[in-house]
Amino acid sequence: MRLKLSIRLGFLLLALTMPGPSARGGIIHIAAYNVENYLDQPTEARAQVKSAEAKAKVRESIRAMNPDVLAVEEMGGTNALLELRASLQAEGQAFPYWEHVPGADPDIHVAVLSKLPIVARRPHTNDYFLLDGRRFQVKRGFAEVDIQAAPHFTFTLLAAHLKSRLAAPDADEAEERLGEARVLRGLVDARLAREPDANLVVLGDFNDTKDSATLRELIGRGKRKLFDTRPTERNGDTARSEPRDVAWTYFYGKTDEYSRIDYILLSPALKRNWLATETCIPFVPNWGLGSDHRPVMAGFTTDSR
Repeated sequence: MRLKLSIRLGFLLLALTMPGPSARGGIIHIAAYNVENYLDQPTEARAQVKSAEAKAKVRESIRAMNPDVLAVEEMGGTNALLELRASLQAEGQAFPYWEHVPGADPDIHVAVLSKLPIVARRPHTNDYFLLDGRRFQVKRGFAEVDIQAAPHFTFTLLAAHLKSRLAAPDADEAEERLGEARVLRGLVDARLAREPDANLVVLGDFNDTKDSATLRELIGRGKRKLFDTRPTERNGDTARSEPRDVAWTYFYGKTDEYSRIDYILLSPALKRNWLATETCIPFVPNWGLGSDHRPVMAGFTTDSR
């Protein structure tokens, strides 16, 4: 515990004392990736650890994006995250800054890897909601970090992994997921009420499609409505408009179903810096060896707009 605290303090001091991060050509890339049970040791509920082949494919997908900031879902413990970080560094992808957020789920967690300084951290690990008069805890917590992308450009990243679509013994899974989404949206509304022009990105595995109550809740309406970047494949197709471009992010083998359940949503202020041409799903051969999800990435300019 003392070692982990010392490492985090060291990273924070470095972030505060360095002269300023350098985005590549004034452009940064933010990504989200569910890495499917990235465990380095078995648990009672999840007996299989991540194979070396699967880990290598996860790293290949990350290298294909070359993101500046990466939100990760279904990460194991801190040691698993640090193993991924060290392996990426050995392959030329150094992420000096990191955050690991434990939640009620003892096995899989939300995490963040960043090449840019994390200057503030507000992990959400103990949030609750009511469902049919009963109190439920958000299972995987939310990562919230402020990132200094340029001397005059900071943004807040809120990363989440909402309740899965698997049946739950104590509640309807869709209602439970909606309850978690309401908690997450509450964080968004509180921030935008204090700071309407906040640069805010809300991303991760939301486990629901765009027409669901979950996504309607998260996106919201009116002046605080979030913008869906909807990353798509760059696979040579000329179609670049919904619904003909390829935007699915998840494959469910039981029903042979492809769906889009991983998102990058933006506040109105951050949308002004969004670059559609820098937003995509990487086209990686044999992607499914690494995870049942594909990563999504969005690009942004750090210049004032």
